[in-house]
Amino acid sequence: MDKYPLYLDGRPVGELTVTDSGMYADYRAVCRGVGPALLRAYLAGERSEMLLGVLAPEGGTYTIRRRLSHRETANLGKLLRCEARREGEQPWERVSAPERLLSTPFFSRMMQGLSGVLFRQRGDRRLIAVPYDPAKPFPMTPLFCFAKICQIEGVKYVVFAFDARETPIMP
Repeated sequence: MDKYPLYLDGRPVGELTVTDSGMYADYRAVCRGVGPALLRAYLAGERSEMLLGVLAPEGGTYTIRRRLSHRETANLGKLLRCEARREGEQPWERVSAPERLLSTPFFSRMMQGLSGVLFRQRGDRRLIAVPYDPAKPFPMTPLFCFAKICQIEGVKYVVFAFDARETPIMP
């Protein structure tokens, strides 16, 4: 049996257990400490991700059990984690050229050369997460008052939010 973290909003809230059964594997995801919500569980691998299914309330937690063939999950590559997402929520995407995320030259210049940047669209909001190290200069310093420091998959990030007109807003 293998165990993997289950994340919601970038923080660990549960666990995925995978038990090998020959040509199949049994998956059980358990999400704890979440209020009423419609959550979908996704298997996230090195190469891709796939929907595991909708987490159902069960004794104060949200759970799902599924049996999948190894053939069905082959495109994932090595399994890394499980992610719970609210209906319609997009995953964080790694960005190789963060300066292209916003067209405003001022913001574009601030993001030039940053590495490890993540991006997520939530409706008309654009969320940009920049790795945070307190020993280094604060990223995008002029936007300091709009920053939120949080953990995403166990790593500290500074998250900035922008509306459809690229105006900074509170994340």
